[in-house]
Amino acid sequence: MKIAIVGSRGIPNNYGGFEQFAEFLSRNLVARGHEVWVFSPHYHPFRAKRYIAVNIRHVFNPEHVIGTIGNFIYDLLCLRHAFRTDADVVLMLGYTTSSVWFRFFRKNMQRMVTNMDGLEWKRRKWNPLIKRMTRRFERIAVKHCPHLVSDHALIRDYYKQTYNRESVYIPYGANEFNKPDEKILERFGVKKSRYSMLIARMEEGHHIESILDGYLEAEKQDPIFVIGNNQTKYGRKLVGKYKSYSQVRFLNDTYRMLILNNLRHHSAFYFHGHSIGGTNPSLLEAMASGAFIVAHENPFNRDILGDDALYFKSAEDITSLLKGRPSSASDRQRIIDANLDKIRDRYRWDKVVDAYEKLFRDISVQRASHP
Repeated sequence: MKIAIVGSRGIPNNYGGFEQFAEFLSRNLVARGHEVWVFSPHYHPFRAKRYIAVNIRHVFNPEHVIGTIGNFIYDLLCLRHAFRTDADVVLMLGYTTSSVWFRFFRKNMQRMVTNMDGLEWKRRKWNPLIKRMTRRFERIAVKHCPHLVSDHALIRDYYKQTYNRESVYIPYGANEFNKPDEKILERFGVKKSRYSMLIARMEEGHHIESILDGYLEAEKQDPIFVIGNNQTKYGRKLVGKYKSYSQVRFLNDTYRMLILNNLRHHSAFYFHGHSIGGTNPSLLEAMASGAFIVAHENPFNRDILGDDALYFKSAEDITSLLKGRPSSASDRQRIIDANLDKIRDRYRWDKVVDAYEKLFRDISVQRASHP
């Protein structure tokens, strides 16, 4: 099949979860013999037209000049380019800046799939007006796109209960990490189990301040690494707030998986503060790397981790966890092993690719039967 993937900030990943997903899905589909095109913004640092046999189409995106509204223009241009090709399926990642254009592509929508992501209208960083608009964009996507994917069972249930719309449940994936190397820690000046960490986009909904405030209140002397783009407005705020605390170390974004996996694997605690829903790729990667996870208490994280994590709702919870009786080595290993089993059973990349490949084939057959 010929497959177009639109709606991301391009590959190779240098931004976040959708980009990581687009990279892994496209590479695996190409390995199975499919022709895959991934649409990237014109400013993406990777300028080549092919990435490991994946075709790259660079499209103009004025986001850096006019802000978020630039992504509406970018998604429109991507959809125009994608539908003008003879792609069997067009996979749209997200809906917030693309769904307003769906009605203008009615003749092409039968070959489109939208990955609906989490409950975007719940993001804390947005004001009430933006939240209402995002809820409206969600309704438009559900109305106009015939094929929906939910990355979490609870998201699937939400669309069924709210809109009486069926969606295909396909989570994200992760590869089990089995190449630990303590020497990598030397470049960061730390030793195994003598530091903690979190990885997240610098946004309020990820509870970064709660994690850091609770960590500092517990009077932990070991460093905590905060990995994410701290050049955003909120990122700069965080750097300013914690610059006087030597334990808090902001690292520049790094997307070299070997480094990230080793940092996760050898950390004392891996904090996961995401809360707006869905199956978060960074959580799966933490599980797959053998990290000991402290996660924000919400139904989405609970559904994935079950009892195999520690949970928090506030900075005070973080402090209590860190000051309380430490988990024994055997308990920690049992929890880590249980999460690795989940990766092997539910979240392996080959199973994720199987599910998307089947969905795409079903859509192609349906279109052939009803041209």
